[in-house]
Parts: sequence; C-alpha cells; structure tokens
Amino acid sequence: METALAIDIGGTKLAAGLVTDDGEVVTSATAPSRVDDAEALFSVLLALVDSVGGNGEVAVCGVGCGGPMTAGGETVSPLNIPAWRDFPLRSRLAEATGLDTFVDNDAKALALGEGWKGAAAGEDDFIAMVVSTGVGGGIMLNGRLLDGAAGNAGHIGHVNVEPEGRVCPCGARGCLEAEASGTSIAAVTGQPAAEAGPEVVARTGRLVGRAVASVANLLDLRLAVVAGSVALGYGDPFFAAAQAELDDRARLSFSTGARIIPAGLGANGPLVGAAAVGWRGTGRL
Repeated sequence: METALAIDIGGTKLAAGLVTDDGEVVTSATAPSRVDDAEALFSVLLALVDSVGGNGEVAVCGVGCGGPMTAGGETVSPLNIPAWRDFPLRSRLAEATGLDTFVDNDAKALALGEGWKGAAAGEDDFIAMVVSTGVGGGIMLNGRLLDGAAGNAGHIGHVNVEPEGRVCPCGARGCLEAEASGTSIAAVTGQPAAEAGPEVVARTGRLVGRAVASVANLLDLRLAVVAGSVALGYGDPFFAAAQAELDDRARLSFSTGARIIPAGLGANGPLVGAAAVGWRGTGRL
C-alpha cells in the first residue's frame, strides 16, 4: 500500500503525516506555526517532515495551506501567517523532499478529504468549511472541486455577514472570518475562543449559517460539512444555531432543507485532505 506525505499548514500549527492511498493516517506530528521569520518557519516544517519519515519513502507530497495563493500553490500568502508572503512553497518542498508536490487551499483539501472518506462521501454537491483560527471553504459541484483562476474558489470566510462589522485581515469589513474565527472571537471577548459563553457560541453559529445560506442559494447545493477547532469545539449548540439560520435564509425551492453537519474525519481531516490533494495531483482521486 502506497503512502502520501501529507502536510497541513494553519495559522496556529503545522502538521505532517503519512497517509495511505486508502485514507488511513499511519503517523503524524505537529509544531507551532507562530514563527516570525519565513526561513525559520520553513525549517520548522522540514524538521516536522523528517520526524514522520517523509523523505524518499512515499509516492507523493500533498499540502493543504491557508490562502490566498497563486495557482498550484506556487506561492502562498496565508493571512494568518504573516511570515509567509509570496513564499514559494511548492517548489521549496519539492526540492527538499524529492517528491512530486501538490499544494492547495487547506479548506479545499478538506473538501476533497470529506468527499473521499468523510461526511460527504457519495455526495456530488457540497461545501466543506473550516471554522478555526481562520475560516475557509472548498466547494464540490457536479462531483468536481471548484478551483477558480488562481485556485482560491470557495473562500467563504470572506462572504460578508455583517455589513458594518469588524475589519478583516483581508482589508474588508464584516467578513465571516472577521466575525466568527477563533482569532476574531478572542479579540472581541478578550479570552480564548474555547472559553466563549453561550451567546458567543450561538452568534458564531448564526453567522456561519448565514454564510452557508448565501452559498446554498447561489450554487444550488444542500449540504455543508464543517470542521475546525471552533465549530467542533462548540459542538451541538453551534450547529443548532447554524441550522436554524440556514433554515431561515435558504428558502428557495432548491435550497430549502439544506443541512449543516459536523465534518466526519475529525482530527485526521486536515491530513487526509492534504493527502487527497496529492492523490488528486497524480490522477488517482
């Protein structure tokens, strides 16, 4: 059974692991991504790769990374990783590992993974979301992952949910990410997002449901699967609030009844999704 070197690059941590072509995570490790220097952060990533045995023993390298990025992940500029601006991630990893390397947005990677082995398996039309340090999304339509001109399609974190809301790291005002991400919740409440009270949990769910309703109405889809430390950490109250808002705002004949559910891959989702990026790049997924 062949394995992929899977790498997930998020605003709080890096993760790497080996994942089989059947979606099983064989080994994994994590490290903080709060590093201020671009080369120092890349060195942390390479040490993580070495720790999971990711050099010369695997078929492909797949990477999920926060965006935005240029096509194919040739350069990445994750909003929550200031050290990397136009960082040449794909080529540097390919050179360091000797592997064919494929890079995509981390939430698009999640969509691939959830459609392959998770809560959206067997579904042709859905959005997969990450509500964590930031907020991202990936969209499957007619059984195909939407890419967009530069690979950034599905960025639901920058759907406007509060027209006069907070200023987002992207520079706009009232984006979902500026209102419902772990970073924004901590900034508003003065405490970690995990310690938020019931009112904050309910509001976060409502805003996510509001954004999903816009996508359901726009793209004729009826399923959203949601992962990330904020969404999954808040649990049932979050999903109940999100579903109620979705029910209230998705009222067209084709969007009525749209569902928002927890992602099915749990903690393994980012690495399974990253591996799926690699397998997709080789034409095997």
